[in-house]
Amino acid sequence: MELTEFLVLLLLTTAAVLAVAPTAEAIWMEVPSSGTKCISEEIHSNVVVLADYNVIGDEEHAQANVVPTISVKVTSPFGNNLYHKENVTHGQFAFTTTEAGNYLACFWMDNHAPGAKGVTIGVDWKTGISAKDWESVARKEKIEGIELELVKLEGIVHAIQENLEYLKHREAEMREDNEETNARVAWLSIMSLGICLAVAALQLCYLKSYFRKKKLI
Repeated sequence: MELTEFLVLLLLTTAAVLAVAPTAEAIWMEVPSSGTKCISEEIHSNVVVLADYNVIGDEEHAQANVVPTISVKVTSPFGNNLYHKENVTHGQFAFTTTEAGNYLACFWMDNHAPGAKGVTIGVDWKTGISAKDWESVARKEKIEGIELELVKLEGIVHAIQENLEYLKHREAEMREDNEETNARVAWLSIMSLGICLAVAALQLCYLKSYFRKKKLI
């Protein structure tokens, strides 16, 4: 295989893998002056999360020569505090997940003056392979070019495999929950039917006894 064909194949493979691989997510959101805005993502355990955030100023704040500050709080699915900062205009948080579930990052303004305007925040949220510092890897391993791309592909494939394993595990858990729920519903139905039959039998015995006392039968 010629070098040109190999490069074309490598690019096509990279594009195909990146189409299903975990990617970085950069978003802008409006945070009201008297409320909280949160973002969340469902992440499995042992995943690196890296996020940068910053306040995006507007003309009104620039003319007033005021830079609005915000507070940031990141919590785990069980409510553990992973990151908390107040009175900041930008920052970065990073952690490795220890439990699977929804990780929540909430933002709110520090000043709650009546009639105050909200603020726009930019958040660059990266997880898994997207959060890896490939420049440091290249310097440490002394690799570059095609070799570095192959290492990236290997990492992406590994991340996809882990995601598939996680989804398979979640599917098994959900299937077990459904089977357990169905079994409980079946037993509840049988118990309800048994109770109905018992009540009907008691009513029949009572009515028979009543009619005999009245000498109707």
